[in-house]
Amino acid sequence: MAGVGSGSESFWGAGGPPHPGRIEYRLMRESVVSQYRRGRLGRLDVCDAQPELLRVARNVGRETTTTCPICADAKLVHVSFAFGPRLPSSGRALIPGEIGELTRNEGEFACYVVEVCTKCCWNHLL
Repeated sequence: MAGVGSGSESFWGAGGPPHPGRIEYRLMRESVVSQYRRGRLGRLDVCDAQPELLRVARNVGRETTTTCPICADAKLVHVSFAFGPRLPSSGRALIPGEIGELTRNEGEFACYVVEVCTKCCWNHLL
């Protein structure tokens, strides 16, 4: 019987520990939408975008071709936020094309994309 290793290589595999990457929130999003459609969640539970998020979505968000899964009356807007040690604690909303500048000037940071419906206030991480 082969022995079980205890080093980091046996735990992570030959490639070593994973590198920072992309996290997908789509499964969680689909679960929330499904629960809303089944009546397990109310509209106030899922349409809870804060005023500041709505303001950013209206002013610097990128309109998509995706219809809101809750109200089905408006197109969703994507808003990108960056968080990092040299950025404001509440994050920084990014305008399209600004991520390259951040990469050069701000060191390490994490980016998140939020989809927002400015009509019904639906929002979710992507």
